[in-house]
Amino acid sequence: MASTDRIELRGLVVTGICGALPEERERAQPLEVDVDVVADLSIAGASDELDDTLNYGVITAALEDVILNGRPFLLEHLAQNLADAVLADPRATSVTVTVRKLRPPVPQALATSGVCITRDR
Repeated sequence: MASTDRIELRGLVVTGICGALPEERERAQPLEVDVDVVADLSIAGASDELDDTLNYGVITAALEDVILNGRPFLLEHLAQNLADAVLADPRATSVTVTVRKLRPPVPQALATSGVCITRDR
């Protein structure tokens, strides 16, 4: 039976380059990431040992690294790279990544722009 356990990480903000417009290629902007990682958490639930679960400190460091060291044009590509980083841990069976621009480059009063993807192993 597939696990429905998940680790939820909300509101990671990292300043990075993402966008197709000239000003987005030159100036970093704040990007917000939410992640849901599906994994079997029953072993950690029974053992109370950090080594038996996916360490959210390790996950957030990997997400930050992807944002700081990439320069994608599209949020879709950034979201895929973030999903790949999470799925590098074989205990993660699925991941949902939401990534948002907190200051979207449009003239309208738009609070955020973003994408949400789900990838399975």
